[in-house]
Amino acid sequence: MVLFAMQHGWGGEVFVPKIPSYKITDVAKAIGPECEVKIVGIRPGEKIHEEMITSSDSFTTYDLGKYYVILPQVPVWNLHEFIKTHNAKLVPAGFNYSSGENTQWESVESLRKLIKEHLYPDFTI
Repeated sequence: MVLFAMQHGWGGEVFVPKIPSYKITDVAKAIGPECEVKIVGIRPGEKIHEEMITSSDSFTTYDLGKYYVILPQVPVWNLHEFIKTHNAKLVPAGFNYSSGENTQWESVESLRKLIKEHLYPDFTI
């Protein structure tokens, strides 16, 4: 995503990848299936889900395919050229993007595969 943003950014945008959500309990099962997991509840200030794009951001958020991009309120470049160049589609007013409403979720098995592929090639369970 960083390389995409560097190649396609015009200045001031925030790029948000469209990626699956996952549960922290599934991460625990993926790396330590025999470990005891103690659920202690939510702590003060803790979030259950992360909101990457708020409904108030929807007025300046565009869909670029693999990514959303939140544009600056007052871009210093030509907005119509940006839209044309990136085939950008404005998201509907009120749109938001959060981990809790995501339609794609990682499973315990897919998390294990990601760990093996990106972190520890010798990872086995």
